[in-house]
Amino acid sequence: MLSKKTKYGLKALTYIARKKGDAPVRVSEIAESENIPPKFLESILLTLRKSGVLGSKKGKHGGYYLRQDSTEVKMTDVMRVLEGPIAMVPCVSLNFYEKCDDCPDENLCSVNKLMIQVRDNTLKVFRSTTLADLSAT
Repeated sequence: MLSKKTKYGLKALTYIARKKGDAPVRVSEIAESENIPPKFLESILLTLRKSGVLGSKKGKHGGYYLRQDSTEVKMTDVMRVLEGPIAMVPCVSLNFYEKCDDCPDENLCSVNKLMIQVRDNTLKVFRSTTLADLSAT
């Protein structure tokens, strides 16, 4: 299930991507428009800034902005920053692999085989979707 953090992060990124021009977007504007608690949103945007997806500017005309064109922001990157590993179980994760304690042989595990299919199909969707795709109106 998608966490609220990720859902709100995607909504905020989409809002920023839909804004025309290079002017930073204020947290309060995003929060009000997307119905996101401002303090929670600030934390999410800070995470996205630290990961390099967003930049920020302080001051009267400050706020957050995309560091690259929305066509370059892939959902795999956003999901990993906000949600963590894409795989549902650690034994099939490409970036966060861990052997399952209860599984003596991954090659014979039916759950492992199923979750590899789920991971691969999920990655296919995330890799082929950009922020521009989400923000197209």
